[in-house]
Amino acid sequence: MKLTINGTTHELDVPKDLPVLWVLRDVLGLTGTKFGCGMALCGACTVHVDGQATRSCVTPVGSLEGRTLTTIEGLAPVEHPHPCQRAWVEKSVPQCGYCQSGQVMQAAALLATTPRPTDDDITAAMSGNLCRCGTYPRIRAAIHRAAELLAAPAPAKETP
Repeated sequence: MKLTINGTTHELDVPKDLPVLWVLRDVLGLTGTKFGCGMALCGACTVHVDGQATRSCVTPVGSLEGRTLTTIEGLAPVEHPHPCQRAWVEKSVPQCGYCQSGQVMQAAALLATTPRPTDDDITAAMSGNLCRCGTYPRIRAAIHRAAELLAAPAPAKETP
């Protein structure tokens, strides 16, 4: 089967019922997506499927044929981080960091549909993403900061 991940099409020879999390981590070596609970309850394994936040630990790879999948590695190039990634650093969100790729992916999906979220919007969107370190106030602050970054005009390019 063919699957497009982070803009690259992969030809995969795996069982169609294999959770995409294990395809990402064990077959393709994309280890930014984490295993948390294996039951879609914690959000550590969140990726985007056609732009929608999706729990990869319970999503069979066969259900994704013909769709586009984005992991934390493909959210933005390292030299130009996504506004959520920038805000996470600015607000010193991670403590242990384990859940953060899932948190960032969930937040990016929220901001793609709700560019100026309220606290209630953030609570609703992020309620399925658990952080054992309890950095929820910093996560909320980072999402508001990412919204500001997304709303800001792009800096003008210098002309030689």
